[in-house]
Amino acid sequence: MKVLVINAGSSSLKYQLIDMNNQHVLAKGNCERIGAGGAITHKTDSAKLEYEVTFPTHREAFLEVVKVLTSGEGKVIDDVKEIAAVGHRVLHGSEVYKVSTLITEQVISDIESFSELGPLHNPPQAAAMRACRSVFGPETPMVAVFDTSFHQTMPEKAYMFGIPYEYYEKYHIRKYGFHGTSHRYVSGHYLEITGKKPEGTRLIVCHLGNGSSITAVQDGKCVDTTMGFTPLDGLLMGTRSGAVDPSVLTYLANKEGLSPDEMSNILNKKSGFLGVSGLSSDARDLVNASKEGHHRARLACDMVRYQIKKYIGSYAAAMGGVDAVLFTGGIGENSGELRTDCCEGLRFMGLWLDEKENGYNTGSDHKISAADSPVEVWVIPTNEELAIALDTMEIIGR
Repeated sequence: MKVLVINAGSSSLKYQLIDMNNQHVLAKGNCERIGAGGAITHKTDSAKLEYEVTFPTHREAFLEVVKVLTSGEGKVIDDVKEIAAVGHRVLHGSEVYKVSTLITEQVISDIESFSELGPLHNPPQAAAMRACRSVFGPETPMVAVFDTSFHQTMPEKAYMFGIPYEYYEKYHIRKYGFHGTSHRYVSGHYLEITGKKPEGTRLIVCHLGNGSSITAVQDGKCVDTTMGFTPLDGLLMGTRSGAVDPSVLTYLANKEGLSPDEMSNILNKKSGFLGVSGLSSDARDLVNASKEGHHRARLACDMVRYQIKKYIGSYAAAMGGVDAVLFTGGIGENSGELRTDCCEGLRFMGLWLDEKENGYNTGSDHKISAADSPVEVWVIPTNEELAIALDTMEIIGR
C-alpha cells in the first residue's frame, strides 16, 4: 500500500509518498510559491529535480505532483491509482476532533470553521483537501491528522486559563497544544523500542526546532504541554516569543501605539531568537556567534536552555516523577551542547548523561544517559509523515 502524505501551507505543498509495506519513502518534495509564481523540488532515491512551474492554486500543485511521481526522472509509480490514500496534516481540530478522521465534506467545512483558531494554517489546509479531491477523485480516501488531537487527553486543570469561564464557553479559549503528531510518534516509538507498556510510564518529550514544545506523557497520554491557545506559548523559539506576561502586550501597545494585529506580528515574527539576539532566528547561527563573544546570541541560547530545564523539572513534578526524557526535532536531535546544558543540574531527580554518547549525532534512536542513570535520556528522530501515513492506513483499513 502506498500513502501520499500532504502538509499544505498558504503558499506551499510539502509531500511524501511512502510505501507502507516497508515504510520506505519513495519520493518527497515541496511545491513552493503557490499563487505567486511557483517552483517544485522533488527527490527520490536516485534523482533530485528542481524547476520552476506556475501554481495559481493548490490544484495545479497537486497536478504537478502527480506528473512528477508518474513520469520523467522522478518517476516512482506507473499510475496515480497506485496511491491507496492521502493523509493530510491539519493544524487545528478544536475540541471536536480528538483522533485522526476520514475526510468528508463536513470535516473540511469544520476545519474551515476553526480558522479563527488557526488562521494561517486551517484555510489553506482545507483548500488543499478540496484541490486534492478534484485531482485524485472522490474514490481515493483522505484522512485528516490533527496537530492538536494528541493533547485532547489533558485534564481540565491543565488546559483551562484563569480567565472568566464564559469566554471558554463562548469562544473555546483554552490550551490546545501543537506538534501533537510528533509528540505522539516519539513517545510511542520509545515504548516500542524499549518494549515498555504505556501504563505506568512517565515521559517528557522535548520537540525542539524553529518551533518548539515540550509535552508530559503519562500512561501513553498527554497530560500537559507548553504550547497553548496558539503555537506562540511556551518556549522561546525562532521568531516567537514564547510565554510572556500579558501585561507586556498592553503596555507595549500603549507605548508604541500598536494595534492587536501589529502586536501579534511582533510576538510571532520578530521575537524569539531573532528578537533577543538581533542577529538570526536560526539556533546554529546563535551558537556560532556566542562562541565568538556575541552577548545577545549567548543570552538567547541561555534563555531557551534554562526554560527547557525548568519545564523538564516542572513536568516531572506534575507526574510525580519521570522515567525518560526524549529529545527530538532539528535542534533536539542535533545539538549535544544543548542537551548537556538542559540536563545539567538534574542529578537530584536521577538524571545524568553519558557525555560520550551524547556527543554522537547518529540520526537514529540513541540512548545518551549514563548506564546508572535512573532516568533514561534518548535522542529519537521524529517522523511525523510516517505517523500520518500509519494513521491513514489504519483508518482506511477499517
